[in-house]
Amino acid sequence: MKQQIFNDYVDEVSHIFGIDKEMLFTKNKRRDIVSARYLVYYLCSLRPMSLVNIGDLMMENGYSIKHSTIHYGVDRVKQRILTDKDWNKSVKAILDEV
Repeated sequence: MKQQIFNDYVDEVSHIFGIDKEMLFTKNKRRDIVSARYLVYYLCSLRPMSLVNIGDLMMENGYSIKHSTIHYGVDRVKQRILTDKDWNKSVKAILDEV
């Protein structure tokens, strides 16, 4: 079940950011890809999925990630939601969709 929720979040986030979902699972450091990846972490944490679950799901897609990086990404999105209305709208739209 968590796998399906994760996949739905990946689909929605990649659509909103206008990137291929495969790009989320590369070591690409482009700002939009990193932000999209962080948003996936944040959305999963709301379900609630543990850092281990999120890391395992990322690994299943070929992306190895440390738990501290996932935690950092979740915190970054929390900050952006508080300061950027567009991020807030995007998160609400995804949560309503999935």
